[in-house]
Amino acid sequence: MRLYNTLTRQVEELKPLAAPVVTVYTCGPTVYDYSHIGHWFNYVRMDTLIRALKANGFQPQWVMNITDVGHLTSDADEGEDKLESGARREGKTAWEVAEFYTRDFLEGMKALNMLEPDHLVKATDHIPEQIDLIKKLEEKGFAYVIDDGVYYDTGKFPQYSDFAQLDLDEQQAGARVNFNPQKRNISDFALWKFSPADRQRDMEWDSPWGKGFPGWHIECSAMSMKYLGPTLDIHTGGIDHVPVHHTNEIAQSEAATGQRFANHWLHSNHVTANGEKISKSLGNGIRLQDIVEKGISPQAVRLHVLESHYRSQSKFSWDSLQAASNRLQDFKALAALRWQAQPTVNDSATFALEDVPIELKRIITDDLNTPQAMAFLSQITGQLLTVLIEDDMVGHFETMLSGIDELLGLGLMDVQDITPEQKQLLADREQARLDQDWSKSDKLRNDLEAQGIGLRDTAHGAIWFRL
Repeated sequence: MRLYNTLTRQVEELKPLAAPVVTVYTCGPTVYDYSHIGHWFNYVRMDTLIRALKANGFQPQWVMNITDVGHLTSDADEGEDKLESGARREGKTAWEVAEFYTRDFLEGMKALNMLEPDHLVKATDHIPEQIDLIKKLEEKGFAYVIDDGVYYDTGKFPQYSDFAQLDLDEQQAGARVNFNPQKRNISDFALWKFSPADRQRDMEWDSPWGKGFPGWHIECSAMSMKYLGPTLDIHTGGIDHVPVHHTNEIAQSEAATGQRFANHWLHSNHVTANGEKISKSLGNGIRLQDIVEKGISPQAVRLHVLESHYRSQSKFSWDSLQAASNRLQDFKALAALRWQAQPTVNDSATFALEDVPIELKRIITDDLNTPQAMAFLSQITGQLLTVLIEDDMVGHFETMLSGIDELLGLGLMDVQDITPEQKQLLADREQARLDQDWSKSDKLRNDLEAQGIGLRDTAHGAIWFRL
């Protein structure tokens, strides 16, 4: 299986440390607000990676974190904890905010038919592990204390700028963050932040350095290494994590263990709307709920994500989402053929149905090329909707649909047969057409459409599909 590696800036063959097991860590949501469509693009792409690994015989061990403390509003480790900000906005405690948006995220994962990670881990459940990691860094001379917390000394880690190809001189000039004069280097980052002296936080813990809370970066290192070991096969996340979050993870993890933190880094690119990156700060963060309220299914959102490559800068628009919804309807019409096999048809498929998921796997295996997979599936759909399937093809057809679902998660096998009453309406309409009673035929078509059943007339009679 070939994947682009941010570490080397090239597509490489995946070589797990203990194949067939593949350890995968995904940076999950910060649960202070709803996840928006840009986030869901990232998570569906990571789900596709896991599906592709399984299809290729690997056994992924997948860990995703929930950031429910410590993610501040500034790269300079200044500003308010986003959970505290969310609590003030909603008149709740930070714990209540975290619980609400964690639950919302899990519901979104289910709606988008994402696989469940082997471990979905919360930062607040792993405070001891984070404190232990900071203590180790302090013992090795990589941590120091200033007025507002414990910081990592990036000057002690010469490779700090390598991963993101950072220009530290440019940072020194103030391009990335505002300089805290107590920090030894402008790129130093917080491992542990002290609680403010004038108030009590909702989320704070005792530590060897004083009461406070962990920095954002330390949680991912501590939790990933707890569940997956000191060296990960694959670390995934959004491309915006490269210059700060993932760079800091590498520095603290490798300083603590003396080993490479991750052999392969896979990043999902930005999603734009009207030429701007989708983000909560810009106010263009469309929620999954907003899309559903417009009558577009989460399955269409998933398909829309698959239409773009994870390394491309994708463009979101309502028109493109509607086009994806239409494409999904074609795929569901394909799936409905399993309930409408014909005794004989004049034409039949010119390919082996079982070969379809094999070809899809070949395409996906090449750096998760989902746009090409979608084009191939549309081609197959167009052909099969034209030639239909015969009774003796149903088993092979279902094998094909199951293989598509395992790779792409589109839920085609979930398309159910119509009811006996609807089948009777369909038979009555066929009789009306034979009798050339077009008024009755049109009425029966309208009755079926009102029940969410569309019709396509063919030489073998009407073929139904779900609207």
